[in-house]
Amino acid sequence: MPQLIVVTREGEERAIEAETGLSVMEAIRDGGIDEILALCGGNCSCATCHVHIDPSFIDKLPPMSADEDDLLESVDDRDEYSRLSCQVPVTAALDGARVTIGADD
Repeated sequence: MPQLIVVTREGEERAIEAETGLSVMEAIRDGGIDEILALCGGNCSCATCHVHIDPSFIDKLPPMSADEDDLLESVDDRDEYSRLSCQVPVTAALDGARVTIGADD
């Protein structure tokens, strides 16, 4: 099972086991970290699951959809490593990735 390093808004790092096939959002939630609201339930219709992906892993992710890109336009701390965690599937390629939870907008 891949392991993710989740950095909370307070800067605390927590290693969580992430089940392959879940989204990063679901893995963070199941890992006991409650900082991601995910108001839309993972349907790519809000930006409350915004995260910053470790730059060394960004190329291992599926391309961003136009809908995801549009939603991320509303995020104040968006950068080139921003993704909606509901749109990032957990795969073996993400083992060891650092995922930083976005600012609370």
